[in-house]
Amino acid sequence: MSNTAAAIATAETHSAHNYHPLPVVVASADGAWMTDVEGRRYLDMLAGYSALNFGHGNRRLIDAAKAQLERVTLTSRAFHHDRFADFCTQLAELCGMEMVLPMNTGAEAVETAVKTARKWGYKIKGVPDGQAKIVVAADNFHGRTTTIVSFSTDPEARADFGPYTPGFQVVPYGDVDALDAAVDENTVAVLLEPIQGEAGVLVPPPGYLSFVRELTRVRNVLFIADEIQSGLGRTGKTFACEHEDVVPDMYVLGKALGGGVVPVSAVVSSAEVLGVFRPGEHGSTFGGNPLACAVALEVIAMLRSGEYQQRATELGDHLHHELGLLVGGGAVEAVRGRGLWAGIDITPSRGTGRQISERLMDRGVLVKDTHGSTIRIAPPLVISKEDLDWGLDQLRDVLAD
Repeated sequence: MSNTAAAIATAETHSAHNYHPLPVVVASADGAWMTDVEGRRYLDMLAGYSALNFGHGNRRLIDAAKAQLERVTLTSRAFHHDRFADFCTQLAELCGMEMVLPMNTGAEAVETAVKTARKWGYKIKGVPDGQAKIVVAADNFHGRTTTIVSFSTDPEARADFGPYTPGFQVVPYGDVDALDAAVDENTVAVLLEPIQGEAGVLVPPPGYLSFVRELTRVRNVLFIADEIQSGLGRTGKTFACEHEDVVPDMYVLGKALGGGVVPVSAVVSSAEVLGVFRPGEHGSTFGGNPLACAVALEVIAMLRSGEYQQRATELGDHLHHELGLLVGGGAVEAVRGRGLWAGIDITPSRGTGRQISERLMDRGVLVKDTHGSTIRIAPPLVISKEDLDWGLDQLRDVLAD
């Protein structure tokens, strides 16, 4: 039995089957490339669902983590530490906001945003106790906790996990009339992904985010932008909302904020909104820990240079031009996305998304399927044009086969 087969067999025996990974076992990685236990190299065109925007083993991030590891890694929030104030200040400045509530995972940050919006609704807006409502979009993906799957429309994420948490109304993504009708006097927030990643990299119609911003402003409702996947350079802007010159009331951040080194997430908003919390009402032992803050501070510094946003713009334009040429050739039905992020709908007769992903793996390219016939491409922002073109060549060959 090969090393790969042995590792996969052991994992299948001793780990819960909550994922269906491709049959590759990664042993090391650098930049946009990963190497498996057999020594074979693969081009990473997924980047940890955008957690690895800055590539594997980014030297700046690894050095920041190593330096902090030698000093202190955890204090809990029972005490202050010397990286916390800088992290909160600089992240708030990056977002153009005032306060930060740090957590660890994206789902934790979304749960935090939900709690924040409800408390703001009761304490500031004056919604009757227990009546707060949050409007969300169909085909959303915000995580898999019990509360979050309560407003999911994905049967795989939702089925058999009830009873479900009330207080959410689902409307079609991109439908301004449905959103307008759903927002009422008890609505405390509209929670949206500026681009829906898990749904297949769905970009909303032009003007949609601007409409959401104006509607929520007029109705005294919080606009919460879940930029966990779309934010921090992925689309060619620091935040995807910037493509419509929109600033929400609250950003929900994660994934790339930890640089693929440590889990870091955060809710960022105004003092009025995050100021509703009092000691003991919400927290996390590891949230905002020194190691996380040190890495995230380096991420913030890298984003301030604008280098990665520019790379995502330039390489993204090239990516979408090349992918656009595949549409209408019989193998690709549609391509969507923005920056270095694309969803590709494969003609079903050419194979499922899983089958296409496996064929690409055989050619040394790693992508991920979603919703049957769609594959997603989201390489690290540090990928070279030459490597990107090589990966696209493998995709063309697979589709031609």
